[in-house]
Amino acid sequence: MTDTTNTTTVTDERADLLETLAKHRHFLRFTARDLTDEQAGVRSTASALCLGGLIKHVTSVEQKWADFIVDGPAAMPDFSTMTEADFAKRADEFKMLPGETLAGVLAEYEEVARRTDELVAKLPDLNASHPLPRAPWFDEDARWSARRVLLHIIAETAQHAGHADIIRESLDGAKTMG
Repeated sequence: MTDTTNTTTVTDERADLLETLAKHRHFLRFTARDLTDEQAGVRSTASALCLGGLIKHVTSVEQKWADFIVDGPAAMPDFSTMTEADFAKRADEFKMLPGETLAGVLAEYEEVARRTDELVAKLPDLNASHPLPRAPWFDEDARWSARRVLLHIIAETAQHAGHADIIRESLDGAKTMG
């Protein structure tokens, strides 16, 4: 019997992208090891960032950009029409809010990561592109391919894993490496 399912084998470039993303996800999650919910919400530096909030933010960013790969700019907010309330809600993704737990934040991140990995494996073409959403930091006519979006997710994850490492070291001296 012949397998007629439509699956894509993850090899070469896709495997490299997913392996790199997995490495940086690990570094980010590792900063939260053995912390309590309270510790995950502590601002330990001059920044407004906390570990739980950083993980929430990276989760949100990855989910929105993965949705962009499928749905284009409609998956992203139009920053030119955002209200003060929209910006306040967006700022909440950088905090551990009452009732949120580190375990819950990490579980949500794991689910978003699983969906992104599945999307990358099944994408027909990494060159497929969409116009970028309206935002002051994007050129008006710019387009990003699925490949470029994945590179952006990797960069965002790596950058925030570094932030998280500094926050964790400030909390209790623990480091990701070294």
